[in-house]
Amino acid sequence: MATRKTPAREAGAPAALAVRKTYKLYIGVKFPRSESGRSYEVYAAPTRAGASPKFLANASQGSRKDARDAVTAARGAQAGWAGATAYNRGQVLYRVAEVMEGRRAQFVEEVRASEGVSPSKADSLVSQAIDRWVWYAGWSDKLPQVLGGLNPVAGPFFNISAPEPSGVVAVLAPQESSLLGLVSVIAPAIVTGNSVVVVSSKERPLPAITLSECLATSDVPGGVVNIVTGDAVEIAPWLASHRDVNGIDLTGAAGLPGEAWGEWERAAADTLKRVIRPGGAGAAAIEPDWSVEPGLQRMSTFLETKTVWHPKGR
Repeated sequence: MATRKTPAREAGAPAALAVRKTYKLYIGVKFPRSESGRSYEVYAAPTRAGASPKFLANASQGSRKDARDAVTAARGAQAGWAGATAYNRGQVLYRVAEVMEGRRAQFVEEVRASEGVSPSKADSLVSQAIDRWVWYAGWSDKLPQVLGGLNPVAGPFFNISAPEPSGVVAVLAPQESSLLGLVSVIAPAIVTGNSVVVVSSKERPLPAITLSECLATSDVPGGVVNIVTGDAVEIAPWLASHRDVNGIDLTGAAGLPGEAWGEWERAAADTLKRVIRPGGAGAAAIEPDWSVEPGLQRMSTFLETKTVWHPKGR
């Protein structure tokens, strides 16, 4: 009986070449490199004192021009997204959760490396991030009933108030919580019909880029979420003063060394932006506890109330 020969190519095959991923920006459902041509090295969080940092990847370092391009994409997408029914927006957010669940293993590995936590802790953080999308999806068609309604008036007319999105919102993502915190600032802004320009954590950007890949392959329209990796200290002043940005979430200012985020708040006030401040005060600003139930504040801040007076007929 003749024995089956294994092809030499299989027996002595060399190890496959690693396909190194280039982490790019996410603007208008595309993945461009920064127009500046810059990139920076991303390292894993140390798991023990004195350990040498482990190189993870190179990430694009966004510039103010990239931020302006992201604002343009967000503005172009906002009207269509706001015009979708609240129920439809909830379905889209639920779809993001489904896509993330399919890439759970990758998210767990990136959160573990980025935050220096155990695999079990990373898995818990990913589960909470997925659940956070579902939580906000459930509020999509209920929020108008809570924040709007028929107002009592003395006269022959109806008076009705309804919440409407502010428009384009700039978001400084948390510096420490690379995924759960990130989802917790994006989801409440877009579920109400806003579009967002997000500046990711500089030291921990990998989960943000993987999330953008999930957004690109779900039903989120291009331009509704735009993610710029890089230094928030460099990019935030331009977003805070941009006249086509309607609101800014400064949560990610907590943890930026020596940065007076009050200057960004003053720049935002010049163009009447709605602002979410980081927790704490001044240089002592801290990130919130992302594990607790978030409440409605992050959704309601970037909403405006439209009031309609309508005469009663006979």
